[in-house]
Amino acid sequence: MHLRYSFRIEPTPGQRIALARTFGCARVVYNDALAARKAAYEADGSRIATGALAKQVITDAKRTPERAWLTEVSVDALQSALRDLDAAYANFFSSLSGKRRGRRIGLPAFKSRKDSRQAVRFSKNGFRLRHSGRLYLAKIGDVRVRWSRKLPSIPSSVTVVRDAAGRYFASFVVAVEPEPLPAVDGEVGIDLGLTHYAVLSDGQVIDNPRFLRRAERRLRKAQQMLSRKAKGSKNRAKARLKVARAHARVADARRDWCHQQAWRLIRDNQAVYLEDLAVSGLARTRLAKSVHDAAWGMFRRVLEEKAARYGRHLGIVSRWLPSSQTCSVCWMVDGRKPLHVRVWRCQGCGAEHDRDLNASRVILAAGQAERLNAPGGPVSPGVETPHRARPVERGTHPKAQPDTTGSQAGFPVL
Repeated sequence: MHLRYSFRIEPTPGQRIALARTFGCARVVYNDALAARKAAYEADGSRIATGALAKQVITDAKRTPERAWLTEVSVDALQSALRDLDAAYANFFSSLSGKRRGRRIGLPAFKSRKDSRQAVRFSKNGFRLRHSGRLYLAKIGDVRVRWSRKLPSIPSSVTVVRDAAGRYFASFVVAVEPEPLPAVDGEVGIDLGLTHYAVLSDGQVIDNPRFLRRAERRLRKAQQMLSRKAKGSKNRAKARLKVARAHARVADARRDWCHQQAWRLIRDNQAVYLEDLAVSGLARTRLAKSVHDAAWGMFRRVLEEKAARYGRHLGIVSRWLPSSQTCSVCWMVDGRKPLHVRVWRCQGCGAEHDRDLNASRVILAAGQAERLNAPGGPVSPGVETPHRARPVERGTHPKAQPDTTGSQAGFPVL
């Protein structure tokens, strides 16, 4: 499997100028190649081969006065831009035909120099790792890297990123072997929410950190200062940078928290079960800001990556499972309940339930039943289901699970 290891880099003022030049040249090559492909398709429906396209927008373009400055940057970065365009078209056609899971992907779009995030990728021919710990980039030089851990293997490529806050990162793609953790007996179902971030089927409660809500006052002040600066002025550029850095601190804290919680769950449980929430739909409601702040999608993606790497099982149950309506004792579906109802009593057996805890137990039972009854699963309970780790970089959309909303007594009967 392949992983990305990202480190902060500190380029000198001269290297920042060279990086900005590389960002711009790669963007121009990408846009020229995209324009050429669109023109060829509109003319006669043909497709320009990658080799011919590289000769047109790189080799021949360098000989023209309009694109002579392409010679100032590494050709490896320019060729990577063409490979990115090929990947964008491949993803579009795969999405169009249904081979790619998830939402429909549109046609590649032109890149703008005004984008807050700029990135360029170097293959093995464009970078070297020095014995001194510095990163050599072609036609840029040796860049200082803030190493926080060792790379597990020799990287196959590195992507240099400049984010909206003006920070530079080097993201290495490395191949790693799965590291299965010792088997444990625990399995847990998780009910995600806003009042409590997660309620586990064993009774544990993970509080919602609300990173954005806690930083709202600081963000509001920074945004007010930005709105008062004249457009195009240097003071406005400084104020914009302060806003971006404030948002970056919130995003970094949320990402770090998601990794910590996901690692704890994967370490302590052999199987983890989640509900397939419609996050994009919830993000269009009046709870949109809280839903975005919770970052359920990021949390699920991190869980998937860690489960694949450490040999754990992550099960996703259908979003149509009536987890908040089903009694976890007698499995009777007790009807819909408004959000303000946090405790309810089952009309079938009389058991009193905490809404979130009961939902997590129903998710656990449904996930276990789905796992044991899945094609290729064990023939008897208690036998571990083999789980094949998938590469992290191939995407984070899980395979759709069959609907588990069967009869009111369907979950515990295997």
